[in-house]
Parts: sequence; C-alpha cells; structure tokens
Amino acid sequence: MSVRLLIHGANGRMGQALQRLCDDQSGCSVVAAVSRKVGPRVIDGIPQFAASELAGVPEFDVAIDFSLPEGFDAILGLCVSRGKPLVSGTTGLSQAQLAALEAASAKIALVWASNFSLGVAVLHDLVERAARALPGWDCDIVEAHHTRKLDAPSGTALTLGAAAGEGGATPHYASIRAGDIVGEHLVQFATAGERIELVHRATNRDIFARGALHVAGTIRGRAPGRYRVADLL
Repeated sequence: MSVRLLIHGANGRMGQALQRLCDDQSGCSVVAAVSRKVGPRVIDGIPQFAASELAGVPEFDVAIDFSLPEGFDAILGLCVSRGKPLVSGTTGLSQAQLAALEAASAKIALVWASNFSLGVAVLHDLVERAARALPGWDCDIVEAHHTRKLDAPSGTALTLGAAAGEGGATPHYASIRAGDIVGEHLVQFATAGERIELVHRATNRDIFARGALHVAGTIRGRAPGRYRVADLL
C-alpha cells in the first residue's frame, strides 16, 4: 500500500526533490507539502499548506522534514500528537530541540540524520567496525564539498567521526571546498607499513531524497524509538 507522506520544508532543495521523486513507482504519495509561505494551493496535484496551517493538514502515514530549526518544534509536535513517524534531516537543532526529539522517541518512531544516503549509512558501520578492530591506528577523515557549503567539517564527517569514536579511535578532520562537488568522504586508518581507506562519493543529490523515501517507507509501522538509517536498510 502506498505510503502517504507529509513533506515539511517543501520549497527547499530536498523538499522539491522529494516531491519530484515520490511517484507511483516509489510506493508513496504526497498528501501535503508544507512551506513557510504558499503561492498556488495545488502544484502538480500536490496540496500546498503554509507552516501556519500545519495543524490542519490531512491524514498522513509518515512526515519527512527538511526545514529549518525554527519550524522543527511544530512538526515534531504534530507527529507526536497524531502518533505518526518522523523522518528529519533538519540540521542546526539546539540542545533543547535534541532533547525534545529524544523524549519524542518514547512515543513515536523517528529518524534524525545529517545524511540519508544509504551508502553513507553502510559506511558508518564499516568505520566503527574498522576502528574497533584496529586499536591504536591513526584515523583521519577528509571531506570535500562545493564552494557554497559553509560549515566545516560537514555534518556527515562528524557523524563518521562519532562512529570511529564508538570503535575507540580519535579522528582528525580535513575539509575541502572546491567547484561543484556534491559530497565526498574518505575515512583513513593508518599504521606503520599499511593503511585502509573507506570512501563514499555522491555524484547526484537525488540519492539523499531517495534514501529519505526509503526510510519513510520502512519506518511506517515500527515501534516507538530512535532509529538510524542503517537500521532501516
């Protein structure tokens, strides 16, 4: 059965990609697209709602949120009140918002991640496994993105570093900003005489939207709790 989606942050790059990719073949349908401001009420058959109208959106199965921290509390509250799963890639959340997210996981199933690439989800587990198996090896993470990306290291690099830390390693970071690179992450483990390199390269931003749609399709019906993307592969 098709998953009915609410897209929160519909006018952003990810929100637009989600609406474009969510068709009959992807096993989902968008029943509400929510943005801070609304022009036409229906675009390509998808009902549009302003953020101020969030409480009145129609019934949905899963909410996908790629918005701004200012709007996160509202979408989290809506999902909790309706008992619906939340898939969020909104970054820059405050400590209070992260605490609210953790508390909400006792009531609904949710995923909050900085990167929804399925390949990166696998890379996280590989990094933790390598760090655990190679105590004492040097660990370095090099990430590269387009020149418009301001934060460094990237959120994905930091989560990969956290995975390395779970395995006992102490990662060091380097960042590159050049051209139109979508996203590249290299995690290197090195010791005298040998080294291992684990690399993920994104060549199309659609992979992040496709990953979020996959997660939305698999989290429906799950018990309340905090899930990783890797848990839903």
